[in-house]
Amino acid sequence: LLKEEERGPSDITVFAGGSTLHGVNHIFLPGGVTVRRLLWACAFLLSLSMFLYQVADRIIYYLAYHHVTTLDEMDSPLMIFPAITLCNYNSYRKSQITQNDLSWMGKMFGVPEEEYVNFLQAIGQPATKDNFIQSKTFNLTQFVTKASHNLEDMLLNCKYRGKECKAENFTTTYTRYGKCYTFNSGQDGYPLMTTLKGGTGNGLEIMMDIQQDEYLPVWGDTDETSYEAGVKVQIHSQDEPPFIDQLGFGVAPGFQTFVSCQQQRLMYLPPPWGDCMASSMNSEFFSTYSITACRIDCETRYLIENCNCRMVHMPGNAVVCTPEQYKDCADPALDFLVEKDNDYCVCQTPCNTTRYGKELSMVKIPSKASAKYLAKKFNKTEQYIAENILVLDIFFEALNYETIEQKKAYEVAGLLGDIGGQMGLFIGASILTILEIFDYLYEVFKDKVFGYVKRKKRPKRSQSDNLVNIFALFKVKRNAPKLYLNLLTLFCIYTLQHSPWELQQ
Repeated sequence: LLKEEERGPSDITVFAGGSTLHGVNHIFLPGGVTVRRLLWACAFLLSLSMFLYQVADRIIYYLAYHHVTTLDEMDSPLMIFPAITLCNYNSYRKSQITQNDLSWMGKMFGVPEEEYVNFLQAIGQPATKDNFIQSKTFNLTQFVTKASHNLEDMLLNCKYRGKECKAENFTTTYTRYGKCYTFNSGQDGYPLMTTLKGGTGNGLEIMMDIQQDEYLPVWGDTDETSYEAGVKVQIHSQDEPPFIDQLGFGVAPGFQTFVSCQQQRLMYLPPPWGDCMASSMNSEFFSTYSITACRIDCETRYLIENCNCRMVHMPGNAVVCTPEQYKDCADPALDFLVEKDNDYCVCQTPCNTTRYGKELSMVKIPSKASAKYLAKKFNKTEQYIAENILVLDIFFEALNYETIEQKKAYEVAGLLGDIGGQMGLFIGASILTILEIFDYLYEVFKDKVFGYVKRKKRPKRSQSDNLVNIFALFKVKRNAPKLYLNLLTLFCIYTLQHSPWELQQ
């Protein structure tokens, strides 16, 4: 009998016998198919199917890019005080309106031409129709600067952390309310204010006169005249411009308003886990991206494209709209962007931003006991004090800040860990097992491909050569003693059949 042929590394039984993959050594055995091998094959295929199902489920979950939001509070020994922007609800003082101003600004104020005389009389400037001589040019920026309320006149008292502050500590900024003022803007020449404690007396406290006697009479529904009396306030970071007409809150005269705020640091994830804006802002007006900067940039470009001008408060060097352009194009266009349901100026959330949570409370001012004193101090009547004076106190609730952070719910490390755990549970495999499979595939490839190439290069042999080779192979396969015995037997039979004695007979 021939001896069993030596098996190479590409043989499946050799691989199965030495593999760390559980179960395959019971399936790929020499010999025929048995019930035991079939049961092991079914068990292995079932485990493999469950493993692949779990892997697919984990990959689908990973590709959904879920995120979680964490909330934490952090203490800080020192905190930067926010920027505080203040605007009077009344944009223009009536004492600064001249006849020429009215001839240009009448449409914006909602005053028809035939009512100019009555309007001038209402604001305390008697005039006749003959006095309305319009100038050839009109600079709207200069008018806004001249006619807006001056902080020097409105600011009666100012303290920051108990120390006196003045109008010089505020910077001028322009919004849709006209000329406004920002405390702690952080601009050049204005170092950032910090605070070491929380609570009342450790922030900004101001007393203001809103000057209601300077309010323009309402002659029609326009954006330039206001029904309200008071101050609009926005608390924001130094990295973003004020957007006070959309994000500010009102402070009424006759009250002391306490604003307890807490800094919130928000960290969002970029796509595909979130939808924040990770790249820098592509703007010629702002260097740091924020929602307000994006909105102002977008609104400015929209007005330049559609009205060929910009509003006074908008950045850039484009031509400022004339009063007529304001009334006919700029105001309607901006109202369309703000009020209508459109997606022209929809801005993404920045990945890192700071905002300030607020809690407001108010008390009446002045009290009956202090009304006479304040009237005497500021040389006003008690009624004037009640209708025009307000106190605003802004402070940190505590010297800590809140972090709101989005984090990836499922990262690559978690995916690999889950796959590895399922692989070990169901098929008992690891990374090294995968390497074993690749090594086996390499051996199969080498035997099949390289063997085929080697056979193609061999020269063709004759039939006699093949017989000789077969015979040689036949001899090699036998044991040595049997080989010699068989050869001797064949030789004897051949000799007897061809001996001279047999021929003679």
